[in-house]
Amino acid sequence: MKQRQLRTSRLVALAYLLIVWVSAPIAVSQSLVNETTMGGTSANAPAVDGLTGDEIVAQMIERNRVRNEHLRSYSAVRRYKIRNPDGRVSAETVVRVDYQAPGTKTFQKVSEEGSWVVRRMVFDRLMQSEEETSTGEERRDSAISGKNYNFTVIGEENLAARRCFIVEAKPKRTDKYLFEGTLWIDAQDFGIAKISGHPAAKLSFWINRAEFVRQFQRIDGFWLPDLDDTVVDIRIHGRREFRIEHEQYVINAPNDLRPRQRE
Repeated sequence: MKQRQLRTSRLVALAYLLIVWVSAPIAVSQSLVNETTMGGTSANAPAVDGLTGDEIVAQMIERNRVRNEHLRSYSAVRRYKIRNPDGRVSAETVVRVDYQAPGTKTFQKVSEEGSWVVRRMVFDRLMQSEEETSTGEERRDSAISGKNYNFTVIGEENLAARRCFIVEAKPKRTDKYLFEGTLWIDAQDFGIAKISGHPAAKLSFWINRAEFVRQFQRIDGFWLPDLDDTVVDIRIHGRREFRIEHEQYVINAPNDLRPRQRE
């Protein structure tokens, strides 16, 4: 009984981390960022192509605002997985997600297998939280903007043949909704192509450390989630990898089930 209670506590902690951490940065970073940067830019701030980190993020925010105005709806298939330290998948759920502007999402399960406890306590809670959360205060508090972060451009790199600015993001406060890490921002249309980092605050006694990588794909001019990997070190229970694969997007065409081509 005690072992079961401990396992339940660890799963609850994992679900809490994922609800706080997975949903907020994904949702806010691309289509729901609509704040302006705050504060001035130092004349000595490092720059690439004459743009500082703050200026690159300001461009990102404005371009995302325009994209958000045009993103009316989409559907996609998501695959949720959790892997054990030996690499074995302990649980998997496949769902169809439907999005309607300005922030409504609904989920329909296609298939599921593996641990019933993990699927109910982690995957189901994560989907329920995302359905219930639209553009609330917690999302404004986690927005990638000058209100919440200091930005420094540190270089450039090609991702999938697209040139990207590399921008370091450091949170201005210790907050469970913020992260410390790196952004890869497309140099052509200023969409976020990739984010990596770790939470700015410790989220639970049971979570020793969590590292994440989020990759985005450009489809019909919109930047949408492609692959989310979060590696969590759970106290006593060991390392776990949580992954979400995003597939078969159909954008602004609810009656057309043919998947669009990524760019």
